Amino acid sequence: MLARAKCPYTLAIFDLDGTLADSFPWFLRTINDIADRFGFRRVADEDIESLRHASTREILARLEVPLWKLPAIARHARRLKGEAAAEIALFAGVEAMLRTLAENDVQLALVTSDSEANAREKLGDAAALFSHFDCAASIFGKPAKFRRVIRRAGVPPSQVIAIGDEVRDIEAARAVGIACGAVCWGYAAPAALRALGPDHVFERMDEITDSISR
Repeated sequence: MLARAKCPYTLAIFDLDGTLADSFPWFLRTINDIADRFGFRRVADEDIESLRHASTREILARLEVPLWKLPAIARHARRLKGEAAAEIALFAGVEAMLRTLAENDVQLALVTSDSEANAREKLGDAAALFSHFDCAASIFGKPAKFRRVIRRAGVPPSQVIAIGDEVRDIEAARAVGIACGAVCWGYAAPAALRALGPDHVFERMDEITDSISR
């Protein structure tokens, strides 16, 4: 336990949207256009908070999203995000946090549903700090991508943490037996994340470096 406390993690796998990039406002502006195009329920203003407390499967059920359409929806959303990349900024303190982790010999990986091209554009100079990218994850496809990144990094699962802002990020980390950290500034409501008992809950960006670097 003492050794783990001194140097808990040597690989940090980050989500992008809602974790590093402030894309939720863009999502709210865009979701109903996507709903109209693909034939699922529009999101009313009064629905937003309850959806932030729901699991991914509950959200899909409430919005009546046909599962067979998910790949096409994801491709369309990635294209729209690419067109809007200039509108989606990183959260304050992201680059400093990532740089501190890298300087403390924590390998950085990015696993996201977005494309690698979009991710690199959003990250800007901070993209160079990442050793591993595994992008275009399907909505329930993160566990396989986590396993692949861990193999590439050559790190035991006990030294890996996945950090995200959604229920499915926690579920994916648990599925592969790695630690999970939840940020409170993204898509899911903090209460929904805390209810799952993640290993770490981050209310501020600097808490990430305090918790997981050497």
